[in-house]
Amino acid sequence: MKVHFYTLGCKVNQYDTESLKELFSSAGYDISATPTDCDVIVVNSCSVTANSNKKTRQAVRKFKRENPNAKVILRGCLPQAYPKKAKELVEADIITGTKNNKEILRLESFLDEHKKGDVFEECPITSFSEKTRAIIKIQDGCDRYCSYCIIPIARGYSRSRSLENLKNELIQIKKAGYKEVVLVGINFCCYGLDIGKTFVDAIELADSIGFDRVRIGSLEFDNISDEAIKRLTKLKSFCPHFHISLQSGCDKTLKAMNRHYTTAEYMALIKKLRTAFKDATITTDLMVGFPEETEEDFEESIEFVKKVGFEKVHVFPYSARPKTKAAQMKQIQNKIKEERTKIALEVADELRRKFLEKQIGKTVNVLCEEFKSEKNSTTQCKKIKQGVISGFTENYTPVEFKSDKNLQNEIVQVHITKAKTASCIGEL
Repeated sequence: MKVHFYTLGCKVNQYDTESLKELFSSAGYDISATPTDCDVIVVNSCSVTANSNKKTRQAVRKFKRENPNAKVILRGCLPQAYPKKAKELVEADIITGTKNNKEILRLESFLDEHKKGDVFEECPITSFSEKTRAIIKIQDGCDRYCSYCIIPIARGYSRSRSLENLKNELIQIKKAGYKEVVLVGINFCCYGLDIGKTFVDAIELADSIGFDRVRIGSLEFDNISDEAIKRLTKLKSFCPHFHISLQSGCDKTLKAMNRHYTTAEYMALIKKLRTAFKDATITTDLMVGFPEETEEDFEESIEFVKKVGFEKVHVFPYSARPKTKAAQMKQIQNKIKEERTKIALEVADELRRKFLEKQIGKTVNVLCEEFKSEKNSTTQCKKIKQGVISGFTENYTPVEFKSDKNLQNEIVQVHITKAKTASCIGEL
């Protein structure tokens, strides 16, 4: 029996897929990199935007069309948030949500509702598809209910895994040879609130295991206290890259979004992080075209983004999600959203360009992730295999450099000499 997995969405979804792979493997399935001739195809869906739903539907239909004999499983956030829409997708043979993952091996449809008091579902992994970084989920769910967001419905209430179970998984990942671990959650900074711990406890645990690097995924503003920052500065392996969702740089819009901070509070946190961590990078998400966002609101948001001087900004237009409060508000015309997205992207691109150019002349540590070989070249009458290696620094700066060796999973020093649109160029 062969099974193929297709994953959409966030790093938490990526972890869930790895967990499902190990479940199927333990049940005797062979994991296939392609859907051809597979008996089962699992589409791990995302529903954070309307476009995510569209991509999910397209994937399910494509797999069923190309392999009509396979059982296509539609799993994850889309069915959990919008079960009726999922059932309308006739190409999906089996539909499951984001709860009770181990039941998927029954190959039968089920959708279990998330409830208050649910505990973190343990389904640990021993390896990860990527060769250099392993993503580890430490928290699931969200209690914040931002007015635009469907995730609390799709993922349930916030819940944390125990440090004991986390430690066992981290030890296995370290034994598998991973030099970097990425701790992730749906609302990462809420880790531990239900079990008397903090997100820093989890990071300190990972640091104690002996990884070269401990990185964290996307953050919300919540619970990043002065004490938390102080503790993080003492961790040798901690990578100072902070992706903290802003969503809007306008206080009026933030209030309408039901975000729990002001721009002044956000800026104060950024200043603290940049003071505490040398070469820290601050990246973020920016939503444009939120319902009732005026031109003045948008301009205020853009000016705040410039003021912060983010190292990278992920820009995206607001997408109405049924079952959310924002979907009931007065919507912005698509044409206006497109225009504002274009303006915001130009600002984001300029900020990114400035950041990458500032890296020129620095000598940095790069964890080599990918080796792309070039055509054979001749040096001193002897053919050698040339290639380009790409990887990331501690603060998540992408770097490329040439090498005649495949240095995957090695950490090497690279001197940065140039900056491209999306990465830096360096040399050993």
